[in-house]
Amino acid sequence: MAGISLIGLLVLAGMGIYVAAILGILAVSLGEAFSFIPLLPALGDISWSASTEFVLVAVPLFILMGEILLHTGIASDMFRALDRWVNWIPGGLMHTNIAASALFAATSGSSVATAATIGTVSIPNIKLRKYSPPLFLGSLAAGGTLGILIPPSINMIIYAVLTDTSVTDLYLAAMIPGALLAVMFSFAIFAACVIKPSLSGTREPATWDQRIKALKHLLPPILLFVIVVGSIYAGLATPTEAASLGVVASLIFGFARRRINGPVLLLAFEGTMRTTAMVSLIVVMAFFLNFVLQSIGVTEFINEFMDGLDLNPMLAMVAIIAFYLLLGMFMETLSLMIATTPIVVPVILALGFDQVWFGVLFMILIEAALITPPIGVNLFVVQAVRGEGPFRDVVLGSLPFLLMMVAMMFLLLMFPQMAMWLPEIFN
Repeated sequence: MAGISLIGLLVLAGMGIYVAAILGILAVSLGEAFSFIPLLPALGDISWSASTEFVLVAVPLFILMGEILLHTGIASDMFRALDRWVNWIPGGLMHTNIAASALFAATSGSSVATAATIGTVSIPNIKLRKYSPPLFLGSLAAGGTLGILIPPSINMIIYAVLTDTSVTDLYLAAMIPGALLAVMFSFAIFAACVIKPSLSGTREPATWDQRIKALKHLLPPILLFVIVVGSIYAGLATPTEAASLGVVASLIFGFARRRINGPVLLLAFEGTMRTTAMVSLIVVMAFFLNFVLQSIGVTEFINEFMDGLDLNPMLAMVAIIAFYLLLGMFMETLSLMIATTPIVVPVILALGFDQVWFGVLFMILIEAALITPPIGVNLFVVQAVRGEGPFRDVVLGSLPFLLMMVAMMFLLLMFPQMAMWLPEIFN
């Protein structure tokens, strides 16, 4: 049953079917084939319980906040302001890509939105400033993945719901690894450009007066981060309440710049509804699939199988990392996370690891899946924004950043306190 479940998941994913349909087809098929009682009637109750999780209300609110920042031009202003401050480093605008992605990720919570937004603003500079396309595009694809790790992350909210984990603890645990991973991305760019200076392109010099004046464009995203994440850490708001505060603040920033009008709000609402509907349906189908897998005994079998192997916990974790890196090449990230989390997390707990710590490691694994071909979503997003040139440019340019992600995973294995220090302090 476990083998059929995995093969069925991979085959359906390879057919290009929508993620929610994949999970639903697999759940119904497994239930009909292996269950002694009909499981489909339970779908109604499962849909209701999954849809009424209060913390999930934060998902459309964070999406809406990112949409407002995008359509009011606050994101593009932020990019140009950051460029004034970091383009003197070898690598120029590629460091701006990473910094802007990290800052936008701290307000949007979405990797795809981050890659698309920063890519739209940045990609015209490849020809304008004569950058090497592969590394430049790779910095956009990899920078976009930071939206999964740096709070407030939509994927972390879903992980928290699936594993009954505190969102606040997850956000605290991700702060240091998220910031460090962004620095590691910039280090990869710096090293590559020092070794081969032609990769840096031409730089647009900025005076200190220009840099000081640009700071005003960094205030909105920084204040949003303080409002959203700060209110959570201070215990003043739940993640859902903090997300609503973020939406109100983003609207205020938009009105203050006189960039909020009917068409802009319509675009933001439409984008939010599309993304929220997709995520909600996937979550419901994932809950139903998990119910079926537990009912037919697959989850229990996997736990007993791992216990029977009697592996060293560290070796078992390395094997799990390798499994996810391989699986991430063939599965879309949200379906990968939702379909496997309820199965893998009990194994992680049995091995003696903390589920908050694993949540951070898991987010980095999901990040890696976003830039590993052939199903790396961010690769396709950046290539679509680019609109020309070979796809292999994006793939090759992402490899140095993939290596940094793997290095970050092993740093977390060796030094788990990187993730657990802040949650322990605040608790």
